[in-house]
Amino acid sequence: MKRSNQIKWLRLTISLIGLIGLSFGLAYLLYDLGLRRYVPLDEFAWLAYLSVFITTLICSLTIVVPVPLATSIMIAAATRWNPVMVAFAASIGGTLGELSGYYAGYLSRRIAITENVIGYNRVLGWMERYGVWAICFLALQPIIPFDIGGLIAGAARMPLWKFLPALWVGKFPKGIMLCYFGIGLIHFLPFWPR
Repeated sequence: MKRSNQIKWLRLTISLIGLIGLSFGLAYLLYDLGLRRYVPLDEFAWLAYLSVFITTLICSLTIVVPVPLATSIMIAAATRWNPVMVAFAASIGGTLGELSGYYAGYLSRRIAITENVIGYNRVLGWMERYGVWAICFLALQPIIPFDIGGLIAGAARMPLWKFLPALWVGKFPKGIMLCYFGIGLIHFLPFWPR
């Protein structure tokens, strides 16, 4: 058991390092295009927001497999364009993308989820006790992948009109925090151009 926990933490660490590296690379590419090559990137802000929306939507369609590409693109776009608008586009795309997990749980209640899934009983208990606030919390926190919450919300037959707003209320502030954290981390680097 101890060995499997070490492997999980190692995978998490490697994923986080890869996410940070990808974010730096994309942000530097945007910087290089905008300042060194004198490409007027401000005219393409709408395309950046659309790209963040589409990427986050597609990456959120995966069930139980976290895809850090969307976060990297979001952070890279936030270094060049309005971070709140980037977070807004990402939160809308992520919210719509999580419908795949919700409907997987809704349509295949006993097939998709069993009590043997790690964390199932804990998340189910939160949802029974706190309802939509549990969805907000699961969407806001960065550690536990939200997919299990979407599956359980669907299996528990939470109404979609409650699920989607609660999910967005958690994803939007998390997106803002990730954007500003990423910007701060990137600009903190000594080799980053000022």
